[in-house]
Amino acid sequence: MKDEDFLRFAEQELVKIHVLRKGAVKEGHVVHMKKAYPAYYGSYKDFPRLQQSLDTISNLYCIGRNGQHRYNNMDHSMLTAIRAVELIQNQSTDKSSLWNVNTESDYQEIKEEDRNSEK
Repeated sequence: MKDEDFLRFAEQELVKIHVLRKGAVKEGHVVHMKKAYPAYYGSYKDFPRLQQSLDTISNLYCIGRNGQHRYNNMDHSMLTAIRAVELIQNQSTDKSSLWNVNTESDYQEIKEEDRNSEK
């Protein structure tokens, strides 16, 4: 899809779900990202330091897969957005509820060989 077509499509979708009014978008920009899925190797072990630094920016709310650099499913990604709205509405500076989405062990995927070794 051409960038102009994608931007038009995105605006139509946002109008359809009542996020914005038709004609409200003045300009847009498409970013093409290779390997957009999170990778858990290399310096990922240092991510808590980055998270701590990001949390010092009062009006920055890291949400979704790319925002949290976490392999969230769509439900978890949407939940981070909902939590961000709640934080903004409550004027809260504690962003731990954002980062705590999808950290429960019940939701973590387990490799089949790991599952077999637990038996």
